[in-house]
Amino acid sequence: MSSSTLRRRLYHGDVDGRRNEQMDTFGSDGLDEPLLGSYGDRSKVYDSREEEDWDIRKKEEQHWTFLFSTLIAQWAQWLANILTESSSVFGRLLPFSTQSQIYLSPLQEERLSILKERLQVPFDGSRVEHQDALRQLWRLAFPDTAIPPLKSESWKDMGWQGTDPSTDFRGGGYVSLENLIYFAQNYPDSFQKLLHKQEGVRAEWEYPFAVAGVNISFMLIQMLDLQSSMPSSQAGIRFLELLAEDENAFDKLYCVAFRLMDAQWLLKRASYMEFNEVLKAVRTQLERELALEDVTHVRDLPSYTMLYR
Repeated sequence: MSSSTLRRRLYHGDVDGRRNEQMDTFGSDGLDEPLLGSYGDRSKVYDSREEEDWDIRKKEEQHWTFLFSTLIAQWAQWLANILTESSSVFGRLLPFSTQSQIYLSPLQEERLSILKERLQVPFDGSRVEHQDALRQLWRLAFPDTAIPPLKSESWKDMGWQGTDPSTDFRGGGYVSLENLIYFAQNYPDSFQKLLHKQEGVRAEWEYPFAVAGVNISFMLIQMLDLQSSMPSSQAGIRFLELLAEDENAFDKLYCVAFRLMDAQWLLKRASYMEFNEVLKAVRTQLERELALEDVTHVRDLPSYTMLYR
């Protein structure tokens, strides 16, 4: 028994745990077997050169990892700089970007060019054609009244702020006078109703008719983005489609805007100091109507019908 280890195995069938005992004998050498296989030859001699080679390889790997990480970081920063650039620069670097391009037909280009030329003309009271245009507007507004001198208190009856109308064209330019003339010639009933404030309960301090017209021209120019090289606003892009169908689209839209302004004025029961607020509401309404899918002409705008009421 000295050369082996005895282990007692109990069979649970024995009541007292002692009957039918079996003595299993395992050699002492069996306990020395490794649980996970051989560890290899432990008698191998240690070689310091292998550790030096391993250190060199590790340093090289760390060096290349650092260079690669630096390159990735620089590339990411470069890409971030591109993404934060202005849209024009981004478009040049990425020519296949999702920026939509506006393509005009030759007819659209011609009509847009003519309109832009009109917008560049300031009102000049010393020019004979501008003086004649003012007189023409007076005849359309007051056909039964003699034309007053170009500087007269009578011009206030049309809604100019002073005795000299030329001082009120600063924002709208000569095109605003053309708009008023077009309104009077093509929609005379609406023109006269607004000029003489014939509809609704009016405020004690009403908006001046002619000056309001100049402001409406200026508002439309801004809304349609006509001072830029190419309109980029949604309303401006849609207007280009209307211009393709009608060379007078801007003048007609002006008439709609004027009629809509008076309707908003009455709806809000506004007075003189609230004119800018009313004009903002007009712009918002026009932008909504221009966004409608079935609008291909100015006459398709819902507010256009007010010109004939």
